[in-house]
Amino acid sequence: MKALGLHSANAAAIKPDLVATDVLTAVIPLTGLAVSYFTDDIEGEKQWLRNTGVSLAATSVLRLAFNQTSLGRRPNGGEYGFPSGHEAFLMSGAAFLGERYGWKWGAPAYAAAAYVGYVRVHEDKHHVRDVIASGALSYGVALLTVTPENATHLAPIIGPGFLGLRWERSF
Repeated sequence: MKALGLHSANAAAIKPDLVATDVLTAVIPLTGLAVSYFTDDIEGEKQWLRNTGVSLAATSVLRLAFNQTSLGRRPNGGEYGFPSGHEAFLMSGAAFLGERYGWKWGAPAYAAAAYVGYVRVHEDKHHVRDVIASGALSYGVALLTVTPENATHLAPIIGPGFLGLRWERSF
């Protein structure tokens, strides 16, 4: 263990579930970017950046705003508990995958988000409310910033003396 720069006391304190949550927190959102990149989905790349940026900015503002309140306290006594940054970043990626590329990408990503949320609560890193709030926030941002890859939209058009429907299909 010394060759890796870890002391035996630190190695014993490493919890595999927490390491897994850290890895998943990076892998799921970056998977969304990778899928966009490798399928030459330029609009998807833009939407990934917009979705991730807005979600993380909103989460950071809320963390700062609530840090000095009872919501900001973690179960283990730490600061910046509300909302969960891990869950927000991971859920922004899961929601992007689900909204842009459908359930085949979204379902495993949402399962990973649920696992991370469970572990963060179980290990006293967050309260349930922290995880739910950040997940809901990131999902809501994705609904506003991400469109399906091959979307079809039907919208009513109402104008002076005119009533109609607009059909739009993206390819």
